[in-house]
Amino acid sequence: MFQTLCRGVNLFGYRPYPQNVIRFTVKEFAKYVDVWRTFDFMNHVPNMIAVFEEVGKAGKLNEPCICFSTGPEHTDEFYVGKAGEIIDVTGEDIVLCIKNHGGLGTPTRIGRLVDALKQKYPDIPIHYHGHNTDGNDVGRITEAVKNGATIIDAADFAFTGYYGPPPILSVVQALNEFGHVPIGLDEEAVIETSEVIRDQRQYYEQFESQIKGFQPTVQIHKLPGGAMGSSLEQASKGGFLDKMPDILHKELPRVQKELGNYWSVTPGSQILWTTAVSNVLGGERYGNPSGDLRNLLLGKYGPFPFYQPEEWIYEKVLGDDWKKVLEEEGGVEDIENIDLAHERYALAEHLGVEPTDQQLILYLQHPNDAVEFFKFEEKYGRVYVLPPAIFFHRGGFDVGDKLAFRDHQGKEHMIEVGPSPVTDTGETTVYLAVDHHQHIFEFKPDVATSEKGEPVLTKEEILDLAKLGDMRSPFAGNIVEISVDEGQEVLMGDRIAIMEAMKMQTPILCEMSGIVTSIFARKGDALKPGDRIIKIDQDE
Repeated sequence: MFQTLCRGVNLFGYRPYPQNVIRFTVKEFAKYVDVWRTFDFMNHVPNMIAVFEEVGKAGKLNEPCICFSTGPEHTDEFYVGKAGEIIDVTGEDIVLCIKNHGGLGTPTRIGRLVDALKQKYPDIPIHYHGHNTDGNDVGRITEAVKNGATIIDAADFAFTGYYGPPPILSVVQALNEFGHVPIGLDEEAVIETSEVIRDQRQYYEQFESQIKGFQPTVQIHKLPGGAMGSSLEQASKGGFLDKMPDILHKELPRVQKELGNYWSVTPGSQILWTTAVSNVLGGERYGNPSGDLRNLLLGKYGPFPFYQPEEWIYEKVLGDDWKKVLEEEGGVEDIENIDLAHERYALAEHLGVEPTDQQLILYLQHPNDAVEFFKFEEKYGRVYVLPPAIFFHRGGFDVGDKLAFRDHQGKEHMIEVGPSPVTDTGETTVYLAVDHHQHIFEFKPDVATSEKGEPVLTKEEILDLAKLGDMRSPFAGNIVEISVDEGQEVLMGDRIAIMEAMKMQTPILCEMSGIVTSIFARKGDALKPGDRIIKIDQDE
């Protein structure tokens, strides 16, 4: 069976979506997906109901998750109660997943939780999913199975590492000692497969984590496996790898407790991570809050499960009149349905053709990325037929290189690289022999672009310009939305745009009242710190 991981009201993205988008997406995906593992980072069951209902209508298998973490609040009683809330909605015809996204707790702790769930719901299959970040998930899996879990997650050992499930044969060998034999598993086929794909891993090296090795300190910072790798990548690109010990082992645990000790899983893990990074790099704790942190405090994602942050944090993030803001804007966001016909028309405008339902669904969740992908595919074709050795090849190809591969339908192909002479006018002619037929491609010379040479603005200078009406990008990110039009009157504090960085969306707010006189950025633009967004002039 084919399985997916769905974030409930956040679907396959990082923000809450309208109900009609959720139902449309699940209905379309359910044509291809048999098992729906659905979770919510606040363990707020109402956020998952629409997905549960649509999966049930499609006759597919619901696998709701309870997200696991550690701390004094995270008791067996809490998780058994949460399972009860889920079952009240779905009934008992489900698989119940324990989602241990970071690989937290000891083997004994996981075994105790599985036992508590099986004592209460003996007929419901338990699926344990964990990460091997600290190297201890084989032990957690063993205890889970000994206490009644019947489904576990493991990975092909040629592609395992540190921040995903443990290697499958290691798990099998450990469980065999206790008389637990996997049903229908061909160990020789597993070995043969791993030997085939092991050679492919080298082509993914550029995407792997900058830091190799197990991370037992995950028990302190609690970052999930996926976020662990991407966080290290962001730190490397951002030039603050040296700050990671302070961020991971001091600030992140502190932020976790201050914000309610909820579950560090998408999008909650991004909120915690970006907040901790901002606190360390910015120098002022909670001084530069993201829009998602603001929404968290407003309760837009659901109620805090255990306790609320202290008042000083609300004041830092929401302002001096935070109590009034909380009263007027607080509560789970009731997102209005959107006009799907209008969105389909907007996508057709981008593509120049009528989009399919599948294209529309991708666009509704990831507008910028989806359009870029569709245009890429239109220009270069369906490049998934290329193996990693070719698609991820670095450094170009030499004359005479022969690229042999088999496409997804099993057909053999051969590409031979020919010469690429350059004419006096700078045009390049590329000769390729594709399946023994010659193809010639003409390329015009690249037009050299001059560097603007604009000085890099400091955070303080960007804020000073904003107070004069010259709104600049405060960080590197993409424009998700331009919220105003030229000629529009705006007031101080109004939202003029939304930017996205590190999967988090942040509103850009007016620092003065006036009239929008110029708009420099467009939806989808990638901006650097200090790039211009909008000009506001005072209304004389």
